[in-house]
Amino acid sequence: MIDFRLGDEHETLRKTVEEFAHEEVAPVIGDFYEREEFPYDLVAQMGRMGLFGLPFPEEYGGMGGDYFALCLALEELGKVDQSVAITLEAGVSLGAMPVYRFGNEVQKQEWLPLLTSGKALGAFGLTESGGGTDAGATKTTARLDDGHWVINGSKQFITNSGTDITKLVTVTAVTGEQGGGQGKREISTILVPVPTEGFTAEPAYNKVGWNASDTHPLSFDDVRVPKENLLGERGRGYANFLRILDEGRIAIAALSVGAAQGCVDECVKYAKEREAFGAAIGTYQAIAFKIARMEARAYAARTAYYDAAALMLAGKPFKKAAAIAKLVASEAAMDNARDATQVFGGYGFMNEYPVARHYRDSKILEIGEGTTEVQLMLIAREAGL
Repeated sequence: MIDFRLGDEHETLRKTVEEFAHEEVAPVIGDFYEREEFPYDLVAQMGRMGLFGLPFPEEYGGMGGDYFALCLALEELGKVDQSVAITLEAGVSLGAMPVYRFGNEVQKQEWLPLLTSGKALGAFGLTESGGGTDAGATKTTARLDDGHWVINGSKQFITNSGTDITKLVTVTAVTGEQGGGQGKREISTILVPVPTEGFTAEPAYNKVGWNASDTHPLSFDDVRVPKENLLGERGRGYANFLRILDEGRIAIAALSVGAAQGCVDECVKYAKEREAFGAAIGTYQAIAFKIARMEARAYAARTAYYDAAALMLAGKPFKKAAAIAKLVASEAAMDNARDATQVFGGYGFMNEYPVARHYRDSKILEIGEGTTEVQLMLIAREAGL
């Protein structure tokens, strides 16, 4: 029998994060969002709760949980606010996870206790102005000089890269050619502590959404770090990044499900209270059926990410399941945000309402950590086409 009901530990975690999201995040996040201000106090609270350490072993300061626990936390946070949720998602799956997956023991001992505590954030510098989906088009370079990597180049759209508590940026860079100079570039991954001379987090972006999240372009001007800061094998940076993205897509799917469900929850409350023509609008089929479709989207997307997470934790192939989960969940979030705005009418266009934030935030879910088109390409390829 297949049973997607949560066990006691996972359910306790879910309830704890749900309570935090509604009691601590919801009352204040709108002001942070409008000021485009990073919510340091909320991040510190999440750190004390152990959320940044959920999927990591206790020996590295983690909670000894699993990746599914992280996903549950992201779903609950995503119901209330995506900026807070993406700060956690990026801090774990893009900041700390590469060190855990590919770092040597010295690197793990140095960085993971700091990152899993939430007292510091890590970022992953992959995307460039000419290479996001086409990550193999990386132009940032790193060359060895007197026992140091010298890094030059730039990165774009990097989450958690310019906060006061950002202490690490992991960078993909071209470090040479493979195959004895046959023209195939060698891409490696290098740890850059913050601050390091020559590294600059440029002024933050003026974004449509995720306004309480930290996002910057980065520049590297003869940044020198010890050769020991190579993360994983030289030339394996691209392959390792693909593994990190496969996992991250499950996390983004969970966040997206939270956003989709959050829209449902807000609409149900509003449709019971708002009256038109002498009755609550939820009594009219036009509204009730719209909300029913929203609920169905969230349910289906949740099932998809639960399945992908189960395959991953069982050590089974999960690339296609992760792509499907990310595809259907991000589209559910965007579709539900659009429908929720319609249900709320004019109020849905006012930023003071959570559905308006979801409407502004959800589009990026169809772009970040692999666009919709990339997911379709992966699914088709995994299907044998």
